[in-house]
Amino acid sequence: MTDAELVAQARSGQDAAFAALMGRYHAGCLRFAHHLLGDRLDAEDVVQETFVRAFRNLGRYEERDTFRAWLYRILVNRCRSAGRQLRIARARIVADDGAGERAAVPGESAMLDVHRRLDRALAGLDARHREAFLLKVGEELEYEEIARLTGVTIPALKMRVKRARDHVRARWEDPGHA
Repeated sequence: MTDAELVAQARSGQDAAFAALMGRYHAGCLRFAHHLLGDRLDAEDVVQETFVRAFRNLGRYEERDTFRAWLYRILVNRCRSAGRQLRIARARIVADDGAGERAAVPGESAMLDVHRRLDRALAGLDARHREAFLLKVGEELEYEEIARLTGVTIPALKMRVKRARDHVRARWEDPGHA
């Protein structure tokens, strides 16, 4: 079924249709939020809030946008709010004893190492560049979709993505720098 068909069914009260939409987009939303916020638990909370808001506001969804772009607009806004709250909370911490670092677990997959390395490379980006990079490269949205959901012009988005790519590439090639 297409997203439009599932949305129509969900609007008519078929909860299974919205569950199918969640199943279709949950992993991508979680990946995006995790990379943007840098913490899996925070990302899970934001994604849960995103789907709750999407469900409550399904009547406001207009088919001029794809459901995915509409959902990501909600997700980006929730990530921005959560990011502000996290920065405020972190600013209150007087000393960092390294307790936030997760110790490596023997036998972890190489994929987790790649994710950690990417997170370190992304950590040096400001939120605007990280957001643009993750929407374009990570979620493979078109610039037009990103512009609609962020309110940023396409030329500005292209510059942000280019700068973010350069930043990530430099830190990826020199892991000691990240």
